[in-house]
Amino acid sequence: MTTCYIILAFLLNVFLNDDHHDKHIDRSVAAIDYNLSAPDKIYILPDVLREISGITETDASSVACVQDEKGILFIYDLLKEKIKQQYHFSNNGDYEGITRVDKTIYILRSDGMLFEIPSYESANSIIKSYATGIPAKDNEGLCYDQKSNRLLIAPKSNSTKDSDNKNKRFIYAFDLKSKKLIKKPLFVFNLKAIEKFASENKFKVPMKSGKKGDKKDPDIEFRPSAIGIHPLTNKLFLLSGMEKLLFVFNMNGETEYIEKLDPELFPQPEGITFLKNGDMLISNENNKPTILKFNYLKK
Repeated sequence: MTTCYIILAFLLNVFLNDDHHDKHIDRSVAAIDYNLSAPDKIYILPDVLREISGITETDASSVACVQDEKGILFIYDLLKEKIKQQYHFSNNGDYEGITRVDKTIYILRSDGMLFEIPSYESANSIIKSYATGIPAKDNEGLCYDQKSNRLLIAPKSNSTKDSDNKNKRFIYAFDLKSKKLIKKPLFVFNLKAIEKFASENKFKVPMKSGKKGDKKDPDIEFRPSAIGIHPLTNKLFLLSGMEKLLFVFNMNGETEYIEKLDPELFPQPEGITFLKNGDMLISNENNKPTILKFNYLKK
């Protein structure tokens, strides 16, 4: 009987220790179901894409890309790890965002001009362009909001000189039925509220230097370089490339998560997209450009 009690106590101790260990493995992985410190695949891109500025999935094994110098649409094969097609859609320019809506590709130029490429795989595709009139000059983030049939556009800079909006950032919606920008911002993010959230939840973010050189308060610039909507959770993922920060919001605009990205893996994160199964892809501009794949862990 004594031997049974000893064995039972040993097994109970192992169980409790394992449970305690599991709760502290990595809070960040559990929060978003991606391990951003360990890519499941790293794609080394050809030199022509070293200025890669946006990506969007086209199917389970391909992504469409743009780079911020040439009006060329690139289709990259994830299985063969090479560019399989490319199409000229406009003159050279600062192209920053890209997203797919069924067989149509939309590309965002930094001045807010949208290019529509229907049946993008067809040589006879007639390209249209739309001057959105977005009140910002430096626009980088673009994604498709399928539930509301609209495109979301995220300016990198503040879209107004009003001092009351100095600490605010905006995301606008482009209605795909009317092909017009909705003038009122869809999301208004308050930097002070985001910094408060980061502080209360002890997220690792850039910090302000105090009078004595100590760093106590978050110092978040929040300059969107890419946005995407998760296909399974409908959460809004946003990259601030210059800060190497990933933000996650719900569709009410409430902050749910922030993670500081490893600069060795993310030298300049400029693009984000998701495969239908939830796997996430993030692209990096660099002398050695990359796409990092992170498997969705909640399957």
